[in-house]
Amino acid sequence: MADDNPSQDAVRIERSFDAPVDLIWQMWTDPEHFAAWYGPDGATIPVARMDVRVGGTRLVCMEMQTPNGPMQMWFTGEYREVVENERLVYTESMSDENGNVMTPSDMNMPEEHPTTTEVRVELEDVGGRTKMVMTHAGIPSDSPGAAGWTMALDKLAVRVEAHSNR
Repeated sequence: MADDNPSQDAVRIERSFDAPVDLIWQMWTDPEHFAAWYGPDGATIPVARMDVRVGGTRLVCMEMQTPNGPMQMWFTGEYREVVENERLVYTESMSDENGNVMTPSDMNMPEEHPTTTEVRVELEDVGGRTKMVMTHAGIPSDSPGAAGWTMALDKLAVRVEAHSNR
């Protein structure tokens, strides 16, 4: 389980966007927007169910093409903090398509991989621009998950730019 222990493995990415805070908030909380940018390059999000309120749940399916055909990964979680246009905190666990949490060993992952991690998104208005700090506690900063976040946030930047120019 993720906690506030600073020595814990975590991915922390800071980005600035030439867009208002409410647009960045929508990108994280509107399922259609989220599905359009989430995941590493080549991934699609065929399912994004998000009940964005404290105690609300989320269920996301990420699909990727592999040499053996399509592969799906499901993630579930619960919203812990929802402060509109400021802070979004949710848990994340690998799951089946029904949102039943899977253990790392169920997923053929190392035993030391946490079953549940925590994603924290903090937004700040800086003169009409948005400073975003995303922290995913429980994921090592040199892991494939960290690389996936970098790719996803690059896709987020492209989507934000496209929506800002409308």
